[in-house]
Order: sequence, then C-alpha cells, then structure tokens
Amino acid sequence: MAENKKKKIAILGSTGSIGTQALEVIEEQHSDLEVEVLTANSNADLLIAQAIKFKPNHVVIADESKYLLVKDALDKHDIKVFAGNKAIEELMGITEADIVLTAMVGYSGLKPTIKAIENKKRIALANKETLVVAGEIVTRLCGENHVDIVPVDSEHSAIFQCLVGENLDHIDKIILTASGGPFRGKKRDDLLGVTKVQALKHPNWSMGAKITIDSATMMNKGLEVIEAKWLFGVGKEKIDVVVHPQSIIHSMVEFNDGSIKAQMGLPDMKLPIHYAFFFPERKRSDFKRMSFKEISMLSFEEPDPITFRNLGLAYEAMDKGGNMACILNAANEISVQAFLEDKIKFLEIAELNERCMNTVAFIAKPSIDDYVATDEETRRIAKSFLS
Repeated sequence: MAENKKKKIAILGSTGSIGTQALEVIEEQHSDLEVEVLTANSNADLLIAQAIKFKPNHVVIADESKYLLVKDALDKHDIKVFAGNKAIEELMGITEADIVLTAMVGYSGLKPTIKAIENKKRIALANKETLVVAGEIVTRLCGENHVDIVPVDSEHSAIFQCLVGENLDHIDKIILTASGGPFRGKKRDDLLGVTKVQALKHPNWSMGAKITIDSATMMNKGLEVIEAKWLFGVGKEKIDVVVHPQSIIHSMVEFNDGSIKAQMGLPDMKLPIHYAFFFPERKRSDFKRMSFKEISMLSFEEPDPITFRNLGLAYEAMDKGGNMACILNAANEISVQAFLEDKIKFLEIAELNERCMNTVAFIAKPSIDDYVATDEETRRIAKSFLS
C-alpha cells in the first residue's frame, strides 16, 4: 500500500508566535506534515535552530546583514539560504509547498501572499493586514487562481468553521468576540498614564508585541472586522463585535432563521493552525481539551468605541473603502512602534492613526502600485507627525 504523501508547509514568519506554534503542530503531526520553507525577519539564531531541526529545502532571513551567519550555519545541512524580503516574495512564486502559512507581521506579508496565490498555493492566513490593505485585489486573485484562503486568526477560523456547509446568503450577522485586552472596562481618563509593560500583559493570549498592543487598543479587532468583510463577503452592517472576557467562544454566526452557531475551545492558537493545515479533514490531535466543569461563567459586554477609538476608525475605513484601510494599517504600524519605543502615549496611538487618515491622499480605486505608494506615503507622514 502506497504511503500517504506528506503536505509540504511554507511558514512565512517562523520565529514569531504563530510560526513557532505552527512548528509544534507539524512536529506533533510529523507523519502527515513536513516543512518546505522557513522565513524570519531578523531572529537568525532561532531560524537556524528551526532549520536544523525541521530540515526545510529553503530558508530566508529578511535581514540581509545576517545572511552569512545563517548561510554558514546551514551550509553542511544541504539547505538553500536566501536573504531579503524580495527573496521571500520570489520564493513564493516557485515553491513546491502545498500550503503557505502567512505569519509575517504587518504589511510585509502582502506581496509574498499575492505571489503564493499566483503560484496557486493554498493560503493559511495569519497575516490579517494582507486583506485589510488589499482585500479586493487579493480576493479577486484567489478567484482567478482557484485558491482557498483558510483563516488562522482564532476569530475568523471560528466563523469559517461555523459556515462550513452553509449558504453565505443566509448570514444575518457575523459576531466577532474580543477579550477586551488588559484594559477592559477602563475609560479614557484611566488610560492617560498606562505603560507598555501594562499594555503587553494580555489576560488570555500569548502573542507578539505588535498584536498584543493592537489588542489593548482594540485595533486588532478593528482589523479583524475589515478582514471579515473580505473573507466572508459581507458588509459592515452584518459585522458586530462583542467583548467576551473568557475567550472561550471564538466567534459566532447568526443566520436568517435566528439560529446562532458558535465555535468554542481553549485559547490556544495551535487549534486554528491545525485546522487550517488539514481542512477539510478534521484530524485528531492531542491538544488539551476544554472542560465545562472548569468554566463557571461565559459573559458578554458591548465594546466601548469612544475609549477605544481604533475600533471606530476601522469601521470608518471599511465604510470609506479605497485605500483608507491601507492608510490606517500603515499609520498604526508606525504608531504602535512609537509607543513601544516610549515616543508617544497609549491614547496617542489612535490620535496619530486618525490624523493620518485625514491627511494622506485618498484613492477610491487603488491598484497594487497605489497600495505600495500609499503605505510609503503614510509611513513618511506618520513619522513627520512624530517629529
């Protein structure tokens, strides 16, 4: 009997939180999955260790100054090593991977994802900015190339799972759940002096610094609202956000007959990663199970878009369309980094984002070149506001 062919996985951003957990999934399911490509931004030491352990065919370090370090370390392991973001993009055009997990942080994931789609690779999408920035172009390319996007964000994975076998025309509401982050229930006056140490203490999830700050400002939920529009083909009037502090219900879908489906589970990113790698099959795992005996309460609250202004800005960007979400995303990447570097205060993140939305040139029907130019212009203007 012929041996089952292993699925080859390319992980873009293998040294980050999603990437490292994806490798844990691959290690557990090593009889069915293998690593084809690993890429990292600048964490050369961890990338080298991952490559030696998982033996991919290709490795890319985006930080070109660390190319020789990685190449020399992997030279005797018969692994091809490349450097630079352009190399990641080009590799996605030729890779033999079956699935590309896009876990790069921020805007940097857009071009490699597009190239992978053009190369007809299934996308396990953990980089929400790809659809936030250029959702119309990305979804059109997926249709033209008959490529599936299986979301890895816990919320969008939940919605995706709730919609399997359903008619999308029967959706009345998509309900994204939010933990509320470390500042749930706080008002603006409470947040005037919060520090990055406080903002980085998420109550439920272990994530990278950028996404953890986005969770604290609720920008992460705002970006997810925009992403949901493109993933599931619904307008803003059909996308709601509800604060669910326990992070057990990952999201819900309400249908036209009044029925609501919810997907539940422990707050563990390995679950949606595992689902994306094996979809449409449900493959058994040995991950920890949820026990209802240990859950005393599931509660829900309305979000506060006045205190957490970024959520409102995301809805405004989605309503405006064009390149406005691209402006918001680029501004937010600059403002979050500025906060992490103690250059601005917590509430000034949203203020800088809004100022950029009101300043950068709006384009109603942007091309991919327009998105690139908008991203560059927004970053330049945001930095000028900082100075």
